[in-house]
Amino acid sequence: MEGNGPQEHLLFGGAFSAVLPPSCKDVSELREIPDNQEIFAHSWTDQSIIVELLEYQAQVADADAARYHFDDIASSNEASGPGKAEILMVEPVAKEQLALQECESAWLLSGQQLVAKFNEQARNLVTLHLCLLRLPQFSTDLLLTFNNPTLIHPSSSSSTTCVTSEPEGPAWTLDHFRLLLQTLRLCDTAIFG
Repeated sequence: MEGNGPQEHLLFGGAFSAVLPPSCKDVSELREIPDNQEIFAHSWTDQSIIVELLEYQAQVADADAARYHFDDIASSNEASGPGKAEILMVEPVAKEQLALQECESAWLLSGQQLVAKFNEQARNLVTLHLCLLRLPQFSTDLLLTFNNPTLIHPSSSSSTTCVTSEPEGPAWTLDHFRLLLQTLRLCDTAIFG
């Protein structure tokens, strides 16, 4: 999957397809990940992209749903609490900008979280860009997350993974993430059971 340019890739066994950023490694080739997730890591930065099929949160209004999932990620990352998680912006995404026409609404959120890796004491400042695609007809919230470390603590294990003598491809940008969400297509509704 590594390469110099963005490449279309099948997700969830071919149920979806999307253009992924360059220098992308499938984390499932390195470790076991849950069936409802596809995780990709940049080959030399500590950046990652996660595509998740989550239960549709019917009790949360569309305008608040991205915040709900951001808070859930903050809780999982133990980044909740004063100064540990902050939402910077939330905005709707026009359906005309998406290949996934089955979604009822789409929301883009940017925020920051102080996150520790592998239960370390050192916390890294990570900018999260989320795109939530709501699919109530399939009882699914489809969440795309771009984790972009902003400040790596010197004693974090991430500080050694972000330094290499020969970088492979550019670091990912918000434009790479936008291309992913704009090209994401549903190929097979059988994924929803």
